[in-house]
Amino acid sequence: MPIVKYPRAREPLYYEWDRKAQKCGLRHTVFAVNGDQYTGEWLNNLKHGKGTQIWKSTGAIYSGDWKFGKQDGYGSYSIPDPVTKEYKRVYTGWWKNGQKTGQGVWFYPNGERYEGEWSGGVRGGWGRMYYRDGSSYEGQWEADQPNGQGMLLLANGNRYEGGWKDGKKHGPGRYFYVDKGQLLEGTWAEDIAKCGILVDFDRDKAPAPPKYPIPKIELDDPAGVLAAAQALLDDSDN
Repeated sequence: MPIVKYPRAREPLYYEWDRKAQKCGLRHTVFAVNGDQYTGEWLNNLKHGKGTQIWKSTGAIYSGDWKFGKQDGYGSYSIPDPVTKEYKRVYTGWWKNGQKTGQGVWFYPNGERYEGEWSGGVRGGWGRMYYRDGSSYEGQWEADQPNGQGMLLLANGNRYEGGWKDGKKHGPGRYFYVDKGQLLEGTWAEDIAKCGILVDFDRDKAPAPPKYPIPKIELDDPAGVLAAAQALLDDSDN
């Protein structure tokens, strides 16, 4: 009886090619269709582990931790200078699901700098902002703006300590006029002092104190109130 041999079943070649194309573990530079390139670790065809991404459209570079295709962990982000083409560090810190989250430092093009906490890609939590004019803010942030309690220190040494809302002084607070040796303690609304008490504060140490000290007012003495008011008017005229 003749023996009939049937060809052994084989899977299509593209199955084998697909297996070889799957990216897992450490790989050399892989180029995307749009020109982006990534060098580093992979897991199940996704960037996962340590790696460096270069975006062709902007030239930006991210180097650090990845998780399932997104920046997650610790890493730094840099962009090239439009004139010199040298890379400048923009952000160094923690990421989660592709967004800045946790502690990090952001360097602004105009020389300003933020050090502190991030939430969902924007400033949120506790942080310190250094401004170009020499002033600084340290306190609570929410939705990329000072919100909560914080201190604004101006370049001349004057400072505000108190409440903030949407980037403006709002609520109870104290404003120290160090240059004049005075302290205003009261309530603010949208950056405007609505009511408060102004008193002398370290007047003898102030570099430019007013000509006359703020008189003490006795509320049960109408004559004293009038005299104090007249003294303030005379001081303002001078």
